[in-house]
Amino acid sequence: MSEVIAVTGAGGRIGGRVARRLAEQGAAVRLLGRDPARLPRIAGSSLAPGAPYGDGEAMRGACEGTGTLFLVSAHEARDRVREHTTAVDAAVAAGVGRIVYVSFLGASPDATFTFARDHWHTEEHIRASGVRYTFLRDSFYLLALASMAGADGVIRGPAGEGRVSAVAHDDIADSAVSVLLGEGHDGRTYDITGPAALSLTEVAAELSRVTGRTVGYENETRQQAYASRAGYGAEDWEVTGWVTSYEAIANGEMAEVSDAVPELTGRIAQGLARYLAENPDAYRHLTP
Repeated sequence: MSEVIAVTGAGGRIGGRVARRLAEQGAAVRLLGRDPARLPRIAGSSLAPGAPYGDGEAMRGACEGTGTLFLVSAHEARDRVREHTTAVDAAVAAGVGRIVYVSFLGASPDATFTFARDHWHTEEHIRASGVRYTFLRDSFYLLALASMAGADGVIRGPAGEGRVSAVAHDDIADSAVSVLLGEGHDGRTYDITGPAALSLTEVAAELSRVTGRTVGYENETRQQAYASRAGYGAEDWEVTGWVTSYEAIANGEMAEVSDAVPELTGRIAQGLARYLAENPDAYRHLTP
């Protein structure tokens, strides 16, 4: 394990998990993030100077001497694709030979979920770069399902009775580590999902069971969805991303259930019931 693996987003839920797991298995890890002061201190790892994705010079310096880049997608932004492509170009210029990219389920140029389009364009840029690559197309997070319910106990959105195969951060991280340390993953795309696809009505029922209060799902129209989110003061592109995430569920674009987690980790993926049992903080806002 002499190759150094650069892990971006090492202060976040995915990057941090991946970095710790890699270090525990004896891999040489370099932690990357915007602010080094916010990165975890992990025995056996090194810290790169601050490296925002959009700063090509900083990213190139952070990637110098590494062989693989684990690229966690940036936070949603109007120019996120530019940030991603700048980071990819910098890594390639630094001599990185492989990129493992955290993409999104159903990524395509015409995906209903507008943020999923960013991932497709990023994937295309990585393909064109000439480096070895693997794409991990994650479904929605199980944590996000629990947070969809407001303090009033209602999930609101235009998802109809569509289904979503949400996945746990731990399963994403374990799958990523398997790819980063394993062989035979070059050129492959893995759909990283939970073990079942649930409707938001079913999600609400499970939240009701664990909280002891009634949690419901209100199927909004598109107009209602935009109106109910107007008070957040977000920009139009961001609100569109929020609304289209529900519409993608309604259209069946989030219903894929894959065997990638068991294939890569050797165990079944976490379902919602188990996730909530092990992570009560996920629904703390719904309890007294």
